[in-house]
Amino acid sequence: MSPLLSVRDLHVRFPITRAGDMPWTKPRYLHAVNGVSFDLEPGKTLGVVGESGCGKSTLARGLIQMVPATGQVNWRGETDLLSLSPRQMKPYRSEIQMVFQDPLASLNPRMTLGQIIAEPLRTHRPEISAKERRARVAQMMKRVGLLPQMINRYPHEFSGGQCQRIGIARALIVEPKLLICDEPVSALDVSIQAVVLNLLVDLQAKLGLSYLFVSHDLHVVRLLCDHVIVMKDGEIVEQGPVQEVMNTPQSNYTKMLLAAAPKPPQRRQHS
Repeated sequence: MSPLLSVRDLHVRFPITRAGDMPWTKPRYLHAVNGVSFDLEPGKTLGVVGESGCGKSTLARGLIQMVPATGQVNWRGETDLLSLSPRQMKPYRSEIQMVFQDPLASLNPRMTLGQIIAEPLRTHRPEISAKERRARVAQMMKRVGLLPQMINRYPHEFSGGQCQRIGIARALIVEPKLLICDEPVSALDVSIQAVVLNLLVDLQAKLGLSYLFVSHDLHVVRLLCDHVIVMKDGEIVEQGPVQEVMNTPQSNYTKMLLAAAPKPPQRRQHS
């Protein structure tokens, strides 16, 4: 089976300007992602872990041209996404959707829940009638556990967990093959994190989704992911099956991350 996503030698760099630079000053760059390569198989979850600032989120955004990137991002063995113009890229944005870290900030405060979830359909499926659009929104709300009477409420009326469900529903309404999850539960309370993660697992099983899951929480990655890549300073220092990397890490950096990770709470034993 060929990879759904095959990334080769991906680079993302940002120009650095300093006070006093002249027009002829040689440009300097921050290499946020430096030569990253990996594969993601259909129906699988690939975790991306590392400390804050290591390039995890920039990597995720570079894959879909949210930030300028170079290298190759081969989609379904057919298309290099980085070679496409913004117009050529548009059809692929319905196949690759993103769920963001801050659930409330990622939603338009002037739009109702129903309008937010329907927006990708208006953009990517303009041929769908208003009646069919409403039906699909209602079906998706039910699928992610949002009640029908919520459809005309605004984002500020919802909890963080509910806002993240709205973000997931918005991403899934166009039936993508890949969901890029950028720290999707880090802004939520621990109890709500478990609910959202269980929802993602359930949706993957029912819809056959693939996930690229960016997280700093190694325990979440261990539970959710099939494979993992460990990043440091924009580069991959280790990658492989998640249990293999977590149980027998080869990189000193991975060992350090595991040693520094808070231990998961232990279940109480009844006497």
